[in-house]
Amino acid sequence: MNRINLTYIIDDDPIFIFAAKRVLKSSNLCDNFAVYNNGLEALNSIKPCVSSDDELPDIIFLDINMPIMDGWQFLDEFIKLKFNKLITVYIVSSSVDPADIKKSKSYSVIDDFLVKPLKKTTLHKAVKQVVEKQP
Repeated sequence: MNRINLTYIIDDDPIFIFAAKRVLKSSNLCDNFAVYNNGLEALNSIKPCVSSDDELPDIIFLDINMPIMDGWQFLDEFIKLKFNKLITVYIVSSSVDPADIKKSKSYSVIDDFLVKPLKKTTLHKAVKQVVEKQP
């Protein structure tokens, strides 16, 4: 695989969403995006895909501070799901709290903790690493 087919952006910050989509589109590494403003929206979207073999994301960019269901609550439910494919999850947060970074390391599904604002090169590098891991 030379490209990512589907990226989930789970974040309530419209500026980050706009910038991330723009960078990912310009990188020519990602074909499709699904944007969710909180973890519950994303969870409600991904759950039916697991049981029906619908398209699952290759990569998730997850904010931790959101209304309704935050990133930690999303992760607690996400790790209970059984997937037939590798889904890479990056925490993307403005938090620099060492407790948040430490907590992210307790989840085996988290690939890395990226601090906002993200540089274009950081986002591009994250996606490229996922592309290189794909079979």
